[in-house]
Amino acid sequence: MEAAVDHLADPLTDPLPGRHPSPWFRSASAGPQLPQQPPSPVQERQQAPQSPGTPLPEQQGPPPRRTPLPPEQPWPPPQRTPLPPEQPWPQRPPEPTYEQLYGGHAPRPITGDETVGLRTADTRRATEPRPTGGRAARRKAAKKGGTRPPQAPQPRTRPDGAPLSRLEARRAERARRPSPGAVISRGLGELFITVGVLMLLFVTYQLWWTNIRAQQQADGAAHDLQEEWAKGKGRPGAFEPGQGFALLHIPKLDVVVPVAEGIDKQQVLDRGMVGHYNEGATKTAMPDARTGNFAVAGHRNTHGEPFRYINRLKPGDPIVVETRDKYYVYKMASILPQTDPGNTSVIGPVPPGSGFTKPGRYITLTTCTPEFTSKYRMIVWGKMAEERPRSKGKPSALVN
Repeated sequence: MEAAVDHLADPLTDPLPGRHPSPWFRSASAGPQLPQQPPSPVQERQQAPQSPGTPLPEQQGPPPRRTPLPPEQPWPPPQRTPLPPEQPWPQRPPEPTYEQLYGGHAPRPITGDETVGLRTADTRRATEPRPTGGRAARRKAAKKGGTRPPQAPQPRTRPDGAPLSRLEARRAERARRPSPGAVISRGLGELFITVGVLMLLFVTYQLWWTNIRAQQQADGAAHDLQEEWAKGKGRPGAFEPGQGFALLHIPKLDVVVPVAEGIDKQQVLDRGMVGHYNEGATKTAMPDARTGNFAVAGHRNTHGEPFRYINRLKPGDPIVVETRDKYYVYKMASILPQTDPGNTSVIGPVPPGSGFTKPGRYITLTTCTPEFTSKYRMIVWGKMAEERPRSKGKPSALVN
């Protein structure tokens, strides 16, 4: 290690004159010495005698002057901040006593059938309601994020304070369960409620939805009929069952409804249209016939109910039948408030009770009565007052 230090040629580590270059140098009295290495060029240059006035090769002028250091000043002592006075440590509040916890009552002694674990107070279970019922009910309550309403706890002890045995606990549980009569009454109640809801839905369908649906279908049939007339179709003649061929206008009731061939319920009447009697003994004349009774039928309630307010018509009120070529204007003559459904004479060529005494050009409107039933029929008769071609424009009954 001394040899390694001696070979250093750093000028910053050169020793002063008269000192060994290595701090590990030992004198002869200190012990054996290591062999000395030849001096380095820097050491030879420092030890060579110099004559006055002969500068060193590296020295190119007078040596620089060193500025003396200022006298040492005494270091100021550090300023110490005094510590605050010690505060007394807060004391722990005393634990509550049995009188404070139980309101002056001592806890009930534990019996032999009970354990300490069952008597241990659990504040979390005491504050949060636990779901009751079976495992499925608890799982459902956990999924919904809630619990079922807590039920009243069952007594576990007898009136004298003694605990119930296992048999007595089972009997108490059976007594708590509802009886078969209560279960049957609950089932019947739920059944009646379900039937009531279904009946309410059915009534809503009959009185509201059927009208909306039938009016949409009748409006579509009237639009199609007018398009056929614009194309030159729908000339008077024989028509297929359910095929529309005219429009019935009752201005006083604000009624415009298509007239179709036949009185089939599904194809004609339930679609919101008026049906023309054209089969067997109930076959009647068409509007363009020179004599005869043009008889039609329509619903008074539900399925568009086009004839609901025909009882409001008065003698002289216009009833207009529009076809492809002409307008047939009738004037209301009389009304039969109620008759038997089998009375087909009301749609005959000269209906009895109508006030007509001889054959002519008549119209008959038939519908069910009273409202929301089909026990009887209401009849309204009218007599032809004007036959107007479409080329002359609408009659005054439709213009006014």
